Amino acid sequence: MRECSEKSLRIDKWLKIACIFKTRNQAAEACTQGKVKINNQSVKASRLAKIGDTIEIKFKWRTRTFDVLNIVTKSIKAADARLLYHEHEPTCEEKAADELRSLFYQSSRLNRPKYKGRPTKKERRELDKFRNKKLF
Repeated sequence: MRECSEKSLRIDKWLKIACIFKTRNQAAEACTQGKVKINNQSVKASRLAKIGDTIEIKFKWRTRTFDVLNIVTKSIKAADARLLYHEHEPTCEEKAADELRSLFYQSSRLNRPKYKGRPTKKERRELDKFRNKKLF
């Protein structure tokens, strides 16, 4: 791994190199939306990340916390990228909240209509039969 002499790097670049986001643009977008915090302060994409900083990233329903262990200026393998940070384990309350959220999302999927858009040929025939039935 190549190391930077000043041991600091833009946060959007670091998040991309550490394989937390797939692209630098996604990392920068998360920063502008206020989803990235360094040492409990919301940051812009241009903020410099240093060794020892604590980064907190809020994803859809989960918050991940990292400690920066190393700074690298070039893209590296994903296996080596995992050595750049240490991820904190979620607490018992966060795990319970994740389980509740997953149950909520699973139940909302069950209530969705089966088909959307135009009906299939079979569905159209069934609708025509239903409409042509005389109720009295």
